[in-house]
Amino acid sequence: MPLTFTPEQEELRTVVRKFLATYSDEAQVRAQLDSDLGYDTGVWTLMADQLGLQAIAIPEEYGGAGAGFGELSVVLEEAGRSLLCSPLFSTVVLAATTLLESGDTEAAKEHLPGIAEGRTVATLALIEQDGRWCEDSIQVPAVPDGAQFRITGTKPFVLDGAQADLVIVAARTDQGVSLFAVDAKGSGVEARDLPTLDQTRRQATLVLTDAPATLVGEEGQGWHVLRRVLDIAAVALACEQVGGAARVLESTVDYVKVREQFGRPIGSFQAVKHKLADLLVELESARSAAYYATSAVESHSPDLSVAASIAKTYCSTAFYRIAAESIQLHGGIGFTWEHPAHLYFKRAKGSETLLGSPAFHRELIAQRLGL
Repeated sequence: MPLTFTPEQEELRTVVRKFLATYSDEAQVRAQLDSDLGYDTGVWTLMADQLGLQAIAIPEEYGGAGAGFGELSVVLEEAGRSLLCSPLFSTVVLAATTLLESGDTEAAKEHLPGIAEGRTVATLALIEQDGRWCEDSIQVPAVPDGAQFRITGTKPFVLDGAQADLVIVAARTDQGVSLFAVDAKGSGVEARDLPTLDQTRRQATLVLTDAPATLVGEEGQGWHVLRRVLDIAAVALACEQVGGAARVLESTVDYVKVREQFGRPIGSFQAVKHKLADLLVELESARSAAYYATSAVESHSPDLSVAASIAKTYCSTAFYRIAAESIQLHGGIGFTWEHPAHLYFKRAKGSETLLGSPAFHRELIAQRLGL
């Protein structure tokens, strides 16, 4: 994929933006903040039936549309713009990518058609109590039980863990870290909602008690799969962050054009112009980093691991700064519950730590470059 989008991808962007303007506007987002599920099941169904968004990056042999990560990145960028409340990231980016990267065709045939049709909400349960996105932190044991396994342990910070039908669990066997498919609604699985700063993205703690689990991929090869999954997920999140940051900056520019002080729009003041110019440079730099990393995913580039961490680091920092400065530039109204600025600020802060903080990824960059 080149660093520019094709006419078909731009048309996809137009269609998705129009859809989300109707079904994920501010009123719709606020309606989900205190709802039981945290997302509208009707909208989730429409996303599958009318646009096929859940199927977009799933191969045709598994019931998907057979498009690539480039198309998915467009969808995620638009989802970030609108603060879409849905299990799209957990289901399509985390769970579906893990199933595909595992190389387990039987597991893919069993689970991916349901994801593609919007019938199955899925997620990935990886990190544990220490909150670290690394192999050593995975200690929950999986014990053989005939042809299956049994898992007992706790997995906190699981995206959409209480809403999921299927959970791909990273657990440890005698062979090492392995991946398992667990029925989230089955026996031995308890989901406890977690309070989150970003109310538009739900998390839960999963308590597994002798939960039946089916091996996905090869035993002991789980971290080899997860390493690439986390790189792809970091790029996906960076695209989402770019969309959110772009929307925040656009709304801020619109505001300073009409907000007057001393008889003139505050956007005409040199200090405000300079700040907005700096934010635009940050946004476009973040966009470049995200698009390059997207290209690395599409081309299976050996630079993916470094590109993913660079994109995650820069886009996290840019989105957070733009969201924070937006509140300042809006003045008193920017601090109120009624204004949407705080929703984007909370999403920016939550996304900053999701999949590893900027500091964590800077350390990964140094390791991967041998510094």
